[in-house]
Amino acid sequence: MTDALDSPPKQPSKRDTSTTAHQLTLPCVLSFNANDPTGAGGLAADIGAMGSASVHMLPVVTAVLIRDTTAVQDHVSLDADAINDQARMVLEDIPVTSFKVGFLGSPENISAVAQIANDYADTPVVAYMPSLTWMDDIALDAYLDAFTELMLPQTAVLVGNYSTLCRWLLPDWASEKPPTPRDVARAAQLHGVSYTLVTGLNAPEQFLENHLASPETVLATARFERFDTTFTGAGETLSAALTALLGAGEDLQSACAEALTYLDQSLDAGFAPGMGHALPDRLFWGRGEDDGIDDTEDTDAPDTPTLDVGHHTLGDFPLDDTKH
Repeated sequence: MTDALDSPPKQPSKRDTSTTAHQLTLPCVLSFNANDPTGAGGLAADIGAMGSASVHMLPVVTAVLIRDTTAVQDHVSLDADAINDQARMVLEDIPVTSFKVGFLGSPENISAVAQIANDYADTPVVAYMPSLTWMDDIALDAYLDAFTELMLPQTAVLVGNYSTLCRWLLPDWASEKPPTPRDVARAAQLHGVSYTLVTGLNAPEQFLENHLASPETVLATARFERFDTTFTGAGETLSAALTALLGAGEDLQSACAEALTYLDQSLDAGFAPGMGHALPDRLFWGRGEDDGIDDTEDTDAPDTPTLDVGHHTLGDFPLDDTKH
């Protein structure tokens, strides 16, 4: 009998790499966003959230934030030509199913990204507007004016915190009653936005509400119990997950429901890596099964209208009653 150690080693089999690669193709989504060195937001948030949704994220760097886990101090914008070249090289090579637009750095960069979105008009755009109160007033006004004029007409879904969106889109609000999510959606629709996901509305009994709205109606409301901890990166996580799920073929309402549930669980598993705010744990699902997360869903939500966003159709929005 021949000793196995004396046998010639087996040659590794050759794989048909073209077939294997084709079978393993994932939906690809492209994010225009800044680099955040803390990992709280920006492209780091997009990579974690979109990877969790099983899509391949294509990162286009627009700016570099100078910050810690407490606050942004400043930023450095990339040149608009560099952003344009990054994106168009990738887009000529890889089919992209959705765009996310985060912080773009400058009005010139907004113009470049808006032109790209216009050239790929069949690809839905999810735009996230973070709080930019750290910018000086002149720079902030110029940035918001450019985003309103150039980027919003390309946007299918606008995501943002209620306070941020109201200060931006309804600066001259005169009524004694605060704006409703429909009011915010109407203001966004004047600039071409079809749907608005308004987050962080105060609700009774220590709850926060998130509303998916059109100018005509609030399509759905999801309510979550308020966290005691202050987080950085929640809006980036939500908008990234929503972009990924739309890019993977989910209808808008189902994508919103899944993205909000994912955010809630990411915050529930959140952590504080530094001396400032806590960050969402976007990879909570990989930390083991015994994480104490309640992922139950209430699927008895009422039916909602069927509407279109690009080539996506709205379906049911299962409301989530996750508690912490």
